[in-house]
Amino acid sequence: MEKRRIAVIEDEATIADSVAARLRAEGFEVETAGDGLAGVELCRRFRPDLVVLDLMLPGIDGLEVCRRIQRDRELPVLMLTARDSETDLEVGLAVGADDYVTKPFSSRELVARVRALLRRAGRAPTAEDVPVRVGGLVVDPSTRRVTRDGHEAHLTPTEFELLHRLAQSPHVVFARARLLEQVWGHRVAAGERTVDSHVRSIRRKLGPGVIRTVHGVGYALDTEDAA
Repeated sequence: MEKRRIAVIEDEATIADSVAARLRAEGFEVETAGDGLAGVELCRRFRPDLVVLDLMLPGIDGLEVCRRIQRDRELPVLMLTARDSETDLEVGLAVGADDYVTKPFSSRELVARVRALLRRAGRAPTAEDVPVRVGGLVVDPSTRRVTRDGHEAHLTPTEFELLHRLAQSPHVVFARARLLEQVWGHRVAAGERTVDSHVRSIRRKLGPGVIRTVHGVGYALDTEDAA
């Protein structure tokens, strides 16, 4: 079986080498780049299955790198950040990142995130993958397309999986921890902010009235035009 390819774009050599070594030990083919422009070129040449991308890079930052590589083709992006502000995370998700880890991080956690992202992005359609319709919202897992009132929205693989999980049980309230386990495949203390950030990104793309917040609990899919 051909090895899955991962591009690591990180300007701190010790971190890049450590991440690359751990991923190679896990059976992945890995190449690295130390700045933003080199990272974009690496993705064009190497054609990775997933990108581990530092937010703070010389040349062009990780947000611009994410924009450029997502314009070329859709692929999962795991963002590394030394900052932990909501703004940074939301912007990262808005330009196409699927998940993030905050430095310092454990290599075990990073590998778990990488594997979970690859599973979501590479999930093959099954006979059970029928379109889910809730009011004017249609979520089609076989084509990975989402439309609302006939207008298509581009969602990242993780955003799609989150919306699809909520749409499968409309009006049911899902706790953040449950969504982390069922969509991300992991449960970590800081992970609930990941759910919140992805929900905000979905709302920006689909408009208001799609996902309802149940304060202190989690989220439910309740479109305004649903019966």
